[in-house]
Amino acid sequence: MKIAILTSKNQWFLRYAKHLAKKLDAKLFYSSSDIKEKFDILFILSYHKILNKKSLSKNKHNIVIHSSNLPKGKGFAPLFHQVLEGKKEIIFTLFEANESADNGEFYIKEKLVLNGLELYNELRDKQAKLVYKMALKFVKNIDKLKAKKQKGKESFYKRRYPKDSELDINKSIKSQFNLLRICSNKEFPAFFYIEKQKFILKIYKKSD
Repeated sequence: MKIAILTSKNQWFLRYAKHLAKKLDAKLFYSSSDIKEKFDILFILSYHKILNKKSLSKNKHNIVIHSSNLPKGKGFAPLFHQVLEGKKEIIFTLFEANESADNGEFYIKEKLVLNGLELYNELRDKQAKLVYKMALKFVKNIDKLKAKKQKGKESFYKRRYPKDSELDINKSIKSQFNLLRICSNKEFPAFFYIEKQKFILKIYKKSD
């Protein structure tokens, strides 16, 4: 079985993609334009461009794993949006990509259970491990799985930007803890303003 993984080169998922590629003996690509051959499975993971019909038609399966219970939560940063909403159980959907965002028929849904205390790096690690597990499950059971149409009312999450990490100094830390959890200390740290002065706030768990 010929397998490939398409991911973005400078994204958080890269090291996990490399490990998954090794596990599946898969080729790793960072741009859809670099893919010239046909594959039985192309996993499109943490890659933020929609592939056109020509690119998709090369492969038997083009698989995306999205961190929401599709058709709910289409769009951007679904895991972080749901953490911000206070959810501790988040459904991931493995589906067949088409020319519309997050719209294809699905094969597998799995639940990620959180304890409500995970910070950014822990959330990413748990997200990646479930994606890893679902990808392996799809490969192992590919001949048994049947595609199902998405059902229900769809919803969309907007893209998040560094400006969305701003804290409100008039609100408690507790009320904004979920926002702190999804802030990256390196890429988009939490911040606040006092008298037009910007302050950066980084959050860590105390080591035992």
